[in-house]
Amino acid sequence: MTLTARLTCASALTALIAIPATAQDLIPVTFGTNWIAQAEHGGFYQAVADGTYAACGLDVTIVPGGPGVNNVALMMAGRMDFYMGGHLDALFGIVEGVPLVNVASMFQKEPQVLLTHPGRVSSFEELTQLTVQTSDGAPYWEWMKAAYGFTDEQREAYTFSSAPFIVNVDSAMQGYLSSEPFSVERETGWTPDVYLIADAGYNSYSTTIQTMQATVAERPEVVKCFVEGSIIGWYNYMYNDNTAADAMILADNPEMTQEAIDYAIEKMTEAGIVDSGDALTLGIGAMTDERNQSFYDNMVAAGVIPAGLDISSSYTLEFINQGLGMDLKPM
Repeated sequence: MTLTARLTCASALTALIAIPATAQDLIPVTFGTNWIAQAEHGGFYQAVADGTYAACGLDVTIVPGGPGVNNVALMMAGRMDFYMGGHLDALFGIVEGVPLVNVASMFQKEPQVLLTHPGRVSSFEELTQLTVQTSDGAPYWEWMKAAYGFTDEQREAYTFSSAPFIVNVDSAMQGYLSSEPFSVERETGWTPDVYLIADAGYNSYSTTIQTMQATVAERPEVVKCFVEGSIIGWYNYMYNDNTAADAMILADNPEMTQEAIDYAIEKMTEAGIVDSGDALTLGIGAMTDERNQSFYDNMVAAGVIPAGLDISSSYTLEFINQGLGMDLKPM
């Protein structure tokens, strides 16, 4: 799809959202990601690059995260409007009295994976035979223990180095679907087997658009524009010309390569990270009451979150599930 065609689609948002759209009246909005720029942030960059946010009245600045950067704290302090959060963040917010709310989920699947040596096991269940390298306190590890019988005795601390995994055929290592498998293959010449924990039943939403409850209450038109612009951005990034967005990612992260971006998009597409499940009928960004409740129940069973919480304040369906942007997918 050409840029002109994409902007025509994006301009439809203007009719839906009553925000001034002239250049001098664009509303400044800051969006913080949770890591350095990469393809997993591509839809947001797309909506900046092709004018989708501007078409409904927003001047969006993306602030990359990374080591030593705490964008969620900046949002809570009122210095940022939106954050690229996670499902559990808002649930922990209830426990800690922090009014966070997820307003959309750009990923239907959590991209967390476990890597093994080629052919070492043949199923997720068989990973219980291996030493597993995961980060301390990882919620998905607690879920794996409750759902599959993994034990703390078999866990080793993940050191952010693939070397211990590479030299130990009887180990599995945590990773991100579009990152560690790529780097291990480039380093060793062999392709690791990859097990997506979402496909094993870990039903967390991921890459959520998160904001403060006060923002939803006091600036719903801004939330609506940002969410809908992001949805269109993700459709165009995954299915249409994403050249300009990739250029922005490469500029924000000089260590990134086009090869790594292309690999990430391929893997996200193959696994249905962005566009699967409820998104196939409700549109990218979809969430449901049923799945929010199911994930909460799973986290209670795993001992991650206390029982008895009213989770309704941790998310809203007000700005999603309308099928927006589905016409941008190739037929």
